[in-house]
Amino acid sequence: MPASPWFTAIVALFVTTLVVSNVIAVKLFEVGGLVLPAGVVIFPLSYIVGDVLTEVYGYARARRVIWLGFACNLLAVVAIWVAIALPPAGFWAPNQAAYETVLGFTPRLLAASFAAYLVGEFANAAVLARMKVATHGRYLWTRTIGSTLVGEGLDSAVFITLAFAGVMPPAALLPTIATQWLAKTGYEVLATPLTYAVVNWLKRVERVDVYDRTTPLNPFLVAEP
Repeated sequence: MPASPWFTAIVALFVTTLVVSNVIAVKLFEVGGLVLPAGVVIFPLSYIVGDVLTEVYGYARARRVIWLGFACNLLAVVAIWVAIALPPAGFWAPNQAAYETVLGFTPRLLAASFAAYLVGEFANAAVLARMKVATHGRYLWTRTIGSTLVGEGLDSAVFITLAFAGVMPPAALLPTIATQWLAKTGYEVLATPLTYAVVNWLKRVERVDVYDRTTPLNPFLVAEP
């Protein structure tokens, strides 16, 4: 199936949300006593876009987009590392420390972020694909919210555990995971009417509505037609 302009736009939006969320995630903000990374403002959008991809175009195409997002994110990180390593101009040198603080990534946090992304996104796509078949394409809200509950739950659990185990008190890990999980899932719930509108419009315009009845869920089959 050739890529349509709308599919290309959705892929671009998906990749953009991933890259931007990683860049802004270094800032922490507080709301009602809850501390969250600024990335939570935009990162849940990647799950909404992922839901649209899987629901309309199927798991096989969503799988390739997930790996594309991973590759673009990795490229952005490498570019930032190179930029940090470049010797600063003399007049700009006083800004180097701030530049490294804002854009720098510790290896542990980076590994945790990448692992959480892959686990969460693939779980989200797989659950939605299977639920679509099980519900015969009805009750879209059950699979967008249900898949997000699983995907965002795994994403939060993997990231917080890998990034902060041994650093954060054990008793604080679970509440932190739950806070991020609920915040991100709440984002999906609020966006449900928009998801419905986009999905229905795309299915009508693209004249495609894929059911993954026999699609293997192996995340590594990126070459599958």
